[in-house]
Amino acid sequence: MLKRIWPLFFCLFLPLSAQQITLQSPSGILKVNFILDQGRPYYQVYRFNEILIDSSRLGFVLKNQPPLDANFKITDLTTDSVDQTWEQVWGEAAKILNHYNQLIVRLQEKSGLQRRLNIVFRVYDDGIGFRYQLPDQKNLKQFAIMDERTEFNFTHDYSAWWIKAYQWNRYEYLYQNSPLSQIDTVHTPFTMEGNDGLAISIHEASLTDFASMTLARTGRYKLEADLVPWSDGVKVKAQTPMISPWRTIQIAETPGDLITSYLILNLNEPNKLKDVSWIKPGKYVGIWWEMHIGKSTWSSGPKHGATTENTKKYIDFAAKYGFDGVLVEGWNTGWDGDWIKNGEKFNFTTPYPDFDIKQLTAYARKKGVQLIGHNETGGSVLNYEAQMEDAFRFYQKLGIHIVKTGYVAHGREIKRIDENGQVQYEMHHGQFMVRHYRKVVETAARYHIMLDVHEPIKDTGIRRTYPNMMTREGARGQEFNAWSADGGNPPEHTVILPFTRLLAGPMDFTPGIFDIMLSQYRPNNRVNTTLAKQLALYVIIFSPLQMAADLPENYEAHRDAFQFIIDVPVDWEETRVLHARIGDYVTIVRKDRHSDEWYLGSITDEHGRILKAPLYFLDQNRKYMAEIYRDGDHADWQSAPLDYFIEKKIVDANTVLTLRLAPGGGTAIRFYPIEK
Repeated sequence: MLKRIWPLFFCLFLPLSAQQITLQSPSGILKVNFILDQGRPYYQVYRFNEILIDSSRLGFVLKNQPPLDANFKITDLTTDSVDQTWEQVWGEAAKILNHYNQLIVRLQEKSGLQRRLNIVFRVYDDGIGFRYQLPDQKNLKQFAIMDERTEFNFTHDYSAWWIKAYQWNRYEYLYQNSPLSQIDTVHTPFTMEGNDGLAISIHEASLTDFASMTLARTGRYKLEADLVPWSDGVKVKAQTPMISPWRTIQIAETPGDLITSYLILNLNEPNKLKDVSWIKPGKYVGIWWEMHIGKSTWSSGPKHGATTENTKKYIDFAAKYGFDGVLVEGWNTGWDGDWIKNGEKFNFTTPYPDFDIKQLTAYARKKGVQLIGHNETGGSVLNYEAQMEDAFRFYQKLGIHIVKTGYVAHGREIKRIDENGQVQYEMHHGQFMVRHYRKVVETAARYHIMLDVHEPIKDTGIRRTYPNMMTREGARGQEFNAWSADGGNPPEHTVILPFTRLLAGPMDFTPGIFDIMLSQYRPNNRVNTTLAKQLALYVIIFSPLQMAADLPENYEAHRDAFQFIIDVPVDWEETRVLHARIGDYVTIVRKDRHSDEWYLGSITDEHGRILKAPLYFLDQNRKYMAEIYRDGDHADWQSAPLDYFIEKKIVDANTVLTLRLAPGGGTAIRFYPIEK
């Protein structure tokens, strides 16, 4: 329910030079000061009256026009308060509380062009969002943004977890940990922690027709929005009326509270799709890992993985164990030769001769399984857009309702034809590609197709608006363990992701590798976890489309452990965090949305841990069977990764379980009610 209340703020007219407006969160935990000092807009952020972000500038620099960052007067102030709960189509929690106080400050230049700029602030108890509005106006029609002035002027040298922006391999790097004062230009979500455990993460929400935001350090503790540019140096090409993405600051008592903050989702528009009956979360297997380890190839030839015969084996396996889909990569023509440099050769409706797509979709349908399409573009966006409507129509006719897309190109390699017919090359994360990724989501929705996007634009919560945008990559996933020259993902990688990348939204990490040592195909590579940790990742790393990534024969060899992957859901009623230390360990419990079962995942870095897990989240009036999949007594990610133990215990809400996590290990638990 939306209601207008007055006042949510107080105005303090400071002597001579400054005006200040203060807006508090519903419980008074956070407050924002908007300050207009000699015509320049600033903001500050406080938590329990302690300043976290000192005076930080706001505004824009425009091309061939005076900047929109000074010479302002306040013409109007509007306040609102919202306290509502909305329901997700799918997600890590079924119902989301959306409770905030809002302030809109309307500014106009005092002289000159007298242009208008509105700044909208929403203050929640767990964070802040603010965005810019440029209304339709006579002296500002079409324009180009050359820089965004938005600053984040922190007051402490927090410990920060980050990956560098503007790199060759997009978002796919290991996280670094350093003091805030030593960071480079970084991607978001950008997470920091104070000595008292206070956790802060900067990101953005509702990224629509704008450049994505990175953060450049411009002072010891000061960051500034650094928008990814077009090839001509312009950051954003726009016209009024224009609304920017939200700039978000999540602020939590502990790092674990960041995981259960839904600020990003709340700042997106509600679901725009009227019929969502076709959107169904699920688990899948696929012809994927075998290419990464070298057993087969994407390209045609004697080792081609995407054959009719091989696909039927995966369909049979999926049907046997109740999986929803089978992903097949390398099925369509274009993979032969250097496809990264020749992405324009991909054809998204023409299979290789040894892949009978019509026979296979019919075979899968008879078995209660569906094929999952794969559209690798090699970064050739123009080729993809030219075929996309026909491809999605083709898949819909065949009964394919999930498509995994890919954009393997590096640095500035996205080809574009400009208004003069000249070839230009763009980055994955600039406005040109933001427009493309959204076009794919909207087109897919018209054909009832769910998306899993690799080499994506980062998630900013549009899954609320377009719930067919299911999951995406956007970080180093499991495949790095198969072939990277740097030793793969170290044990700490997956205990950093929940506090960084995963704050943005679901990730297709592709867990579940049981052949840890890869000795048959990749003897110089390995997975840097125990097998039990691979199971726990299904709870830790949220995705509504979750892959059982290993080869079927490796699951059959450990049929007892595989049972957890068969059982674990992907759509949740509720999520809670029991333990959380960034880069060290995390324990998450989630309740199944469609039953009374709970699931626990607990993982650690390279160090073994003993953690106490109180089961207070269980129903107080019931007994539960706990099916525990844990590291064995001699387990170690380096020396004994396959040492695991499965046991059952009767528990209730008063039980405190002792979780023994081996170095690089984990524990996965299924809790289901039993009769008294």
